[in-house]
Amino acid sequence: MKQFSYRHTKEAALMDSLTEKSKAEALSEEELFSFAEFHKEDVERIGYSNYSYWRSTLRVFRKNKVAMLLLILLVALLVFTFVQPHLPGQYDPNLIINDENGMQYRNIPPGDQFILGTNSIGQDLWSRIWAGTRTSLIIGLSVALAEALIGITVGVLWGYVRRLDFLLTEVYNIIDNIPNTIVLILISYILKPSVRTLIFAMCLTGWIQMARFIRNQILIIRDRDYNVASRCLGTPTWKIMVKNLLPYLVSVITLRMALTIPAAIGNEVFITYIGLGLPVNIPSLGNLIEEGRALATSAALRYQLLFPTIMLSFVTISFYIIGNAFSDAADPKNHV
Repeated sequence: MKQFSYRHTKEAALMDSLTEKSKAEALSEEELFSFAEFHKEDVERIGYSNYSYWRSTLRVFRKNKVAMLLLILLVALLVFTFVQPHLPGQYDPNLIINDENGMQYRNIPPGDQFILGTNSIGQDLWSRIWAGTRTSLIIGLSVALAEALIGITVGVLWGYVRRLDFLLTEVYNIIDNIPNTIVLILISYILKPSVRTLIFAMCLTGWIQMARFIRNQILIIRDRDYNVASRCLGTPTWKIMVKNLLPYLVSVITLRMALTIPAAIGNEVFITYIGLGLPVNIPSLGNLIEEGRALATSAALRYQLLFPTIMLSFVTISFYIIGNAFSDAADPKNHV
């Protein structure tokens, strides 16, 4: 009996010591660790991502020094093109300038009075070049926007909605087999020559190539996992197109639009070259180049071809380089 009591006392002492030890450890844990208080601001800050697609795109684009320089020059040219007619001392591009004796200032070389000289009927070449650049840019930008709007809409529907594939494929085959040059010539010949006529003629079949290009890109990404998951969750078709498909195609769309602008200006020059372009009272780079081409054999008059050609070359090359640079910058693969 005495032995049992001794064991019981020893076990009780051991349990007491273990209890005190566990209390001490718990106390030390409480001293080392404590519950953090809930703050809504901290939760939002922790869950916030500083990444922005467009900010990252602009950061990558700014690293291309050549594209940035051309962009600054092109923006300055665009602004000056629309500001120039309102500056003091500017001649009307269609005004035939006469001297004190009533004689026309014909073929005056570049100098103090006429910065870029005059043409064969005494019109100021400086004013005509800026007016022609303005007209050609309006044509190019309008065609690019129209082709992008129609082409992207049709291309996305063509590539994503399977029921429309057969119909739009047949429409594409019909339109694509008609030479674009023939369409431009016929529309320019039938309708009254004007800026609207040229824009309509270029947009009539130009959108089909954009639509075909967008359709091929949509087919590549249409059945990827995130799009299949969106369809399974019941996401509306229009929302999948806008949220899932189009953002992936930003880089290729911008590149196509950037190439459409110089192509439209080039078509305007071609239509004017064959005599179906804008009338002479609407200055354009096509008109100016056609007028200068007729005088290219005379060394003293070659400036009338040189200046509009330089302007056309700068605009087309700038759009091409800027479009390529922005397309590379907008590609998510180049984002860190």
